[in-house]
Amino acid sequence: MYDALVIGGGAAGMSCALVLGSAKDKPFAKNKKIGIITHQKTSHLQNALFNNVLGLTPGTTGASILESGKKQLADLYPHIVQIENEKVLSISKTIDGFVIETNKSLYESKLVVIAVGYTNLITIKGLEAYIEWHPRANMEKQRIWLRNENHLIDDGLYVAGTLAGWRSQFAIASGSGAHVATDILTLWNNGKHTKVHDKVS
Repeated sequence: MYDALVIGGGAAGMSCALVLGSAKDKPFAKNKKIGIITHQKTSHLQNALFNNVLGLTPGTTGASILESGKKQLADLYPHIVQIENEKVLSISKTIDGFVIETNKSLYESKLVVIAVGYTNLITIKGLEAYIEWHPRANMEKQRIWLRNENHLIDDGLYVAGTLAGWRSQFAIASGSGAHVATDILTLWNNGKHTKVHDKVS
């Protein structure tokens, strides 16, 4: 049983996992089991080029970020389980949380973060009731979002990034993932507002 499982290895998903991982020394997060299903094939980062993102060297490609993000997570926060080469097929609510079925396995988690792209080709069963046309995308592009309030779809079920209704901008998607992570950390910290910063000593 995971305490939190992130679905999607793009900007929002990786940002969420990094922030959750960075809380490893906090008493309320110390023994939490956290995982991320790092499916990236449909990520819009695959063909992205960045010249306008603060902190990124102009010319940085999205494809390189996808790879370096997984390495960063593994190097800094190896306790975060990275589940590779699996695609989520369905999500079902249970008494204790959720069952996540992939093409290879079944996982259980108390909390789930959906951080896949906002294409209408989404094939995860169990989310149909929340799907609507994206409020910040041109209708002809047929983008979708999962109806939510402040990233929360339902008890224990979060959405981050473009699928949460945000515009397709790298910094916005990353920030959305970080936002969800701090909401989860706040939940684990008994409702006390929580963020994680590293500082130069």
